[in-house]
Amino acid sequence: MKNGKKTKTGKRLAALLCAALVLGAGAGETVRASSLPYDAYNYDYREDIVFTPSAYVPDTSISGVNLGVGAFSSPQDLCVAQDGKVYVADTGNNRIVVLDQDMKNVLRVIDGFEHDGQADTFSSPYGVAVSEKNELYIADSENKRIVVLDENGGFVKIVDNPTSEILEDGYVFTPLKVSVDYANRIYCIGRNMFEGIMVFDEKGDFTGFFGTIEVQITLWEKFWRKLATKEERSRQQLFIPTEFTGIDVDGAGFVYASNIDPEGVQAVRRLNPKGEDVIKKGISGNLGGDVAISMSGIYSGPSTIVDVVYRGSGIYSILDSRRGRVFTYDREGNLLYIFGGLGSQAGTFTTPVAVESSGERMMVLDAYRGEIITFLETRYGSLINEAVALRYDGDETLAVAKWQEVLKLDENNELANTGIGKAYLTAGDNKSAMKYLKLGMNREYYSIAFKRYRNEMLKDNMSFLLTGIVVLCVGGYVFGRVRRRRKGKTAEGGIL
Repeated sequence: MKNGKKTKTGKRLAALLCAALVLGAGAGETVRASSLPYDAYNYDYREDIVFTPSAYVPDTSISGVNLGVGAFSSPQDLCVAQDGKVYVADTGNNRIVVLDQDMKNVLRVIDGFEHDGQADTFSSPYGVAVSEKNELYIADSENKRIVVLDENGGFVKIVDNPTSEILEDGYVFTPLKVSVDYANRIYCIGRNMFEGIMVFDEKGDFTGFFGTIEVQITLWEKFWRKLATKEERSRQQLFIPTEFTGIDVDGAGFVYASNIDPEGVQAVRRLNPKGEDVIKKGISGNLGGDVAISMSGIYSGPSTIVDVVYRGSGIYSILDSRRGRVFTYDREGNLLYIFGGLGSQAGTFTTPVAVESSGERMMVLDAYRGEIITFLETRYGSLINEAVALRYDGDETLAVAKWQEVLKLDENNELANTGIGKAYLTAGDNKSAMKYLKLGMNREYYSIAFKRYRNEMLKDNMSFLLTGIVVLCVGGYVFGRVRRRRKGKTAEGGIL
C-alpha cells in the first residue's frame, strides 16, 4: 500500500477481533470470523487497508446436484425476481433453472418453448432477467437472439437480427447479458460490441446505443502515433471504447453497468435515461474495487469487475473476478464493506461470474464449480445497510443511532463518523458535526461545518463585538483628545 504494509500479526489480531464480534450476532451466522477464508477490510482516506468486522459470512453452497436436477454446467448468470424466485442461466446445459425464494426447491426447468407450433430450444443461454410483469428475458447467445417468455414459460416474442445504419455491416448479434426496465425497454450487452449497451424498445426494435464509454487518449500518445509508421501503429493498442460486463436496472429506470477498466478507477456507471453517467465517486474518487497494490504489497493489477447488482436505497455491489471479492458502495460512492475471495473453502470462489441479492442474503454464482454461494449479513453489515437506507430516506435521527452502534463494533469506522457528522450538520449542530467529521477524515464536510460554526459564533457574539468596537472607538477618541490637550499645555509651559 501507499504508506506501508500491515503485518501478519495485525491480520491475526484483526481476525480475532472479527471472531469476537461475529459471535452472538444472530441466528444464521454460524461461521466464526476467525475461520473465514478471507480478510474483512476496507480502505481509509489514505487508501491504506484497515481491517474491519465481517459484514457478510458464508451460509451455504447450492448446486444442481443437491437440487436434484443434475450438475450445473458453466452457469453464467442469475437473477432474483420481485417475488423472490431465483433464475439461473445454466449455460452449458442449455436451460434456465427456476428456484423458490429459499433456493431449496426447483420450481421449473425451462429447456425450450413452443413457437409457431414447433418446439424450440436454447443454445448457450448466457444471461437472464425478469421484468416487473414477471416476463423472462433470456440472452440465447449461440442462437443470436433474446427470447422473451411469460411467467409460465409460454412464448411472448423473440428479439434478433437488429438492423440500423449505426451498426457495422455484417455485425453478428450475440447477446451476453440482458436487463429490462419498468417500460419494458431491453438493455443488452453484446459480444464484441464496444459502442455501448444495445437498447431495444418494447416491440423488440433496436433503437440505438446507450452509455458509450470513450477512452481518453493522452497528448503524449497522440504525438507518438503521429510519428509512428503504419506498421508500428497497427501494433499499438487500439483506442476503442471500453466493453461493458454486467448490467442491472433500478426501479426509477437508472441503469447500473459494470465495465472493464484498465486503470482500476471506475468500473461501474449509473446511467440516466439520456445515457449520461451520473454516478457519484465519493471522497476517494475510486469505484474500481481494489487498488492495484495487494495486501502483501505486491502489484497485482486492478480489479476485474464482471457484474453489478442494485440492492435498493442507493446501495449497489460489484463483483471482482480477479480476486473473488464483492465490493459494496452507497449512492455517494463510499465503499461500505468488502467480502469474499478466491479459494476452495466455504465463502470463496474459483470463477465468480454473477452477483445477486435477496433481502439479507447475498449470492455469487461460480461458473467453474457450478454452484451458487450464499452469504448472510452479520450485525455489523446489517447496521451499515440500515444506516445507509435511513439516510437515503431522509431519516437522519435514526441513522445516527445506527452509526453509533457501528462505532461500538468498529470504533475507527470513518464512514460511521462521517454519517453522524453529516446528520449533526443537517440538524444545525455544527460543533458536534466538526467533531465527528474530523474523526471521519472528511475534509469537505468539515470545512462546511467549520464555516457554519464560525458564522454562528460571529452572529451570536455580534452585539458584544459591536459594543467592543464602539467602546474602542470612543475610548480612542477620548484618549486622543486628552493627549492633544496635554501636549498643548506642555507646549505653553515650555514657551513660558
